[in-house]
Amino acid sequence: MTPVKERFTLRERSWIMYDWANSVYATNIMAAIFPTIFVSLAGDAGDMWWGYGTSIATFLIAILAPLLGAIADYRGMKKKLFTVFMLLGVVFTALIAATNDWRFMLAAYIVSRIGFSGANLFYDSFLTDVTTNERMDKVSSWGYAMGYIGGSTIPFVISIAVLLWQGYDSVFAQKFSILITSVWWIVFSIPFIKNVEQVHHLDDAQRPTFSGVLQNIGNTARDIAAEKGMLMFILAYFFYIDGVGTVISISTAYGTALGLGAVGMILALLVTQVVAMPCSILFARLSKKISTRRALLFAIAVYMVICLVGFIMGYTLEPHQDAYNGAYATHAAAATQESDFDFDDPAQAGKARDNLIAKSRDLLRDGKTESLSLLTFAWDNMTDNDAILAKEASAYWFVQNQAFIEENTDLAQNFRSAITTSTIMFWAMAVLVGTVQGGIQATSRSYFGKLIPKKRSNEFFGFFDIFGKFASVIGPFLYAFVGGLTGRSSYGTLCLMALFLVGFIVLWRGKIPMEQLEKARAKNGERV
Repeated sequence: MTPVKERFTLRERSWIMYDWANSVYATNIMAAIFPTIFVSLAGDAGDMWWGYGTSIATFLIAILAPLLGAIADYRGMKKKLFTVFMLLGVVFTALIAATNDWRFMLAAYIVSRIGFSGANLFYDSFLTDVTTNERMDKVSSWGYAMGYIGGSTIPFVISIAVLLWQGYDSVFAQKFSILITSVWWIVFSIPFIKNVEQVHHLDDAQRPTFSGVLQNIGNTARDIAAEKGMLMFILAYFFYIDGVGTVISISTAYGTALGLGAVGMILALLVTQVVAMPCSILFARLSKKISTRRALLFAIAVYMVICLVGFIMGYTLEPHQDAYNGAYATHAAAATQESDFDFDDPAQAGKARDNLIAKSRDLLRDGKTESLSLLTFAWDNMTDNDAILAKEASAYWFVQNQAFIEENTDLAQNFRSAITTSTIMFWAMAVLVGTVQGGIQATSRSYFGKLIPKKRSNEFFGFFDIFGKFASVIGPFLYAFVGGLTGRSSYGTLCLMALFLVGFIVLWRGKIPMEQLEKARAKNGERV
């Protein structure tokens, strides 16, 4: 093959550029920054609400995926639908920054994630329009690689810099990290909108009708069921991509629930992006050397190790967390009962007290006793009487907190030690995820593209997407449900290993029919 043929075409480059554009959403909104902001605002059950919100968004797009895919296979529809969902994601991401109420933030996040996922459905199916079967692994992997080095790194680093500069609790810094997502996303989507066009489509004489769309969905479902190789792959994908998506969605929420430092976790996830860029490209070479199916099996095995490490990380930390938080809660309740401050505005005073208690607990846990004197009762429009009592209450709680830490020094030290160990394990997981996260997604996308008829790529990618999205419903729901049922988030992570195991077994057993189908598509001229 000549060097000219090795170069990316304008269509391929523009298609790859959209990964650069939208990957910032995956880091800033889905995985790293916004989840920690949301959990801190929503309280102790924040990671559970995050899991449910993610499940709702993925469930809705999963329901719509086959219908949207069938409509998009008609001439001119794919680009229009892509644009609508991309703009939906961009606008509602920006709206997250328009409120400080975690309920409205969750609602805007759900809609923005529907836009993000819907646009990705059409983006993935455009792969068959922009390249050939022989180049599909390379183009798909470079898409993920550029996403990691671009959208997942540059605006992510800028967001982290602003957070470190302004302080993680800064409202400006938090909103900036959300707004930069929308701006970056829309600006770098322009090459895709300008240069990528639908090449394969159904007969030009046909127009999308409701009955025709439903008929096409039925035909696609029957075709998938009739092709054993495709059916086994998509079933395997259903299970293993569940774990991949859930790991992305709940990693920082899980760490926040365990008490790990937000900035440390975000920096660890930055390492994931840096590692993932070269590994995504190397994964394409690995697929060429040992076969795509074996490369996927390797990635699934790595994810099972990741799940095990995540479980151990939480399982060893949670007893120390429970012991320390329980002791402080008992202490704070007793101190509250013994206090006697007759505030003019008891409701505001109660909020101020609860805020001081929460901050005191964390400062004592982190060994920052010198900062206790800086904690004060405060709220807007205090009366003179309340201002005087607030100073007395601040002094009272300073004494109470000093007494608590003197009696519970060992509890706090043990908790800090457990957090240090778990943070190291979180960093180890971040590196492991980076080695396979881009590769498993890119290779799954390109492998499926080799198994399907190109003129009906949207229909088949619609089913590909529905399997992936329904899996992403199950994963976060299992995490939230099992964590809520047991009171241990670590048990929620353990469920993911079983899903990866099922995916591994199905993919392993599907060797012969998958290879036969791939060869048949190539032999019959199913190429771009």
